Amino acid sequence: MLSKSQVKYIQSLGHKKSRDEERMFIAEGPKIVEDFLWNGSVGIKQIYAVKNWLDGNNKNTGDIDLIEITEQELERLSLLKTPNQVLALVEKFELPNENDLKNKLSIVLDTIQDPGNLGTIIRIADWFGVKDIICSNDCADMYNSKVVQATMGSIARVNVFYKELLPWLKEQDSIKIYATALNGNAINDFGKIREGIIVIGNESKGINDSILEIADEKISIPRIGDAESLNAAVATGIILSHLV
Repeated sequence: MLSKSQVKYIQSLGHKKSRDEERMFIAEGPKIVEDFLWNGSVGIKQIYAVKNWLDGNNKNTGDIDLIEITEQELERLSLLKTPNQVLALVEKFELPNENDLKNKLSIVLDTIQDPGNLGTIIRIADWFGVKDIICSNDCADMYNSKVVQATMGSIARVNVFYKELLPWLKEQDSIKIYATALNGNAINDFGKIREGIIVIGNESKGINDSILEIADEKISIPRIGDAESLNAAVATGIILSHLV
């Protein structure tokens, strides 16, 4: 049986402050935890799981601390509405000190505050082989449980950095900046791009004007119907499918 202190500690990781202090986050569900295991365990420290999951996966867990729990205990620990078999405590990822953007496409996110959107963008980046995402400091926390869930494991394969965007972008003077905007050139007019920074903005407010001003190109997804805007993750997928 889990102690009160164990339960309290795991539940505390639902808050950013605790995740930052402990350098830990929660990953839940068979798909994500098993994906992490296949990626060399990526810092998994403990796994709390029901017996059926443990029986089927204990050969893949190496030296990780395994704790068998009941469905009822999993419900107490879980941050999800519908807990699913397994929960892992994972160390935050070590990122490279410098993210070299030469000879590749990178994504910059300006004020993407919805955790589901951020997680889906990370997953889309992984699909298209984009390895670096640079977020403004007011984007959602990449270790938020909803972000982790939406990535479906891709969070272990994509570097996510947080920066003060405007000064950081100004330093990237040798890399072309493509900013998404309603008044940009149609994405259909662009060929494939081997190097560049693609900036995606907040759905309702778009990209900050100061960032738009330093962009080398503005790109747009042609609108045929009457929708006011596109979901940021959907827009990212469409743009990458044209440019990669």
